[in-house]
Amino acid sequence: MKGLILAGGLGKRLYPLTKITNKHLLPVYDRPMIFFPLLTLVKAGIKEIMIITGGNNAGDFIRLLGNGKSFGLSHLHYGYQEKELGIANAIEIAEDFIGEDLFTVILGDNIIEDDISGYVKEFEKIGEGAMIFLKKVSNPKEYGIAYIEKNKIKKIVEKPKEPKSDLAVVGLYMYDREIFKEIKRLTPSKRGEYEITDINNYYLKKNKLYYREIKGFWGDAGENIDRLLEVNNYVAEKIKKDKEHWWNTKTF
Repeated sequence: MKGLILAGGLGKRLYPLTKITNKHLLPVYDRPMIFFPLLTLVKAGIKEIMIITGGNNAGDFIRLLGNGKSFGLSHLHYGYQEKELGIANAIEIAEDFIGEDLFTVILGDNIIEDDISGYVKEFEKIGEGAMIFLKKVSNPKEYGIAYIEKNKIKKIVEKPKEPKSDLAVVGLYMYDREIFKEIKRLTPSKRGEYEITDINNYYLKKNKLYYREIKGFWGDAGENIDRLLEVNNYVAEKIKKDKEHWWNTKTF
């Protein structure tokens, strides 16, 4: 299993904080945001990791993270997304890095408290298809929403105007090699991006889309300023009160 962290985009929803830096370099309590998804993958036992970034601050990631040795990695790989063309486009950049392996994708602004080690092992055992992760939200209009019937996903709708479910697809995914063939067949959406929802619906049609509901806190720190503050407050309280929490690692 390889790991992919997506840390591109312009972060317009966090302006003016992101006017001179990448949003994934903003602080979440006592460390840069990008540390959290990186630690999530490392805790799950994933040692081969690539970070996809873009814009004018790509070099800052290298200065901050270096070769990844402070996180227990022998090497940290980097990729560059030249234009903001969506999640699926960013994943395509890593095709050569992934090779024939299964891989986990995590968005760089998603703070996930759950230990995903078990999910990684489960998907490795399945060995094919895709696995997505869901979490109940109070604002389903802002996310890709999954409709579940009899413990099976019936469809996924991107930012529905009238949502009939509150189960959001969070920024954590697992895929097999087949994803790259489908990405090449995608066409841009109305907002000019290659949508990950289209990929997930492709696996759904093939009856190879699995899902799990993640436990504990999940925060989309890039959603808006208020959500960033909420994530900061939660993480700060958790780290201060729970000295045994895995977020308290100081390996970096």
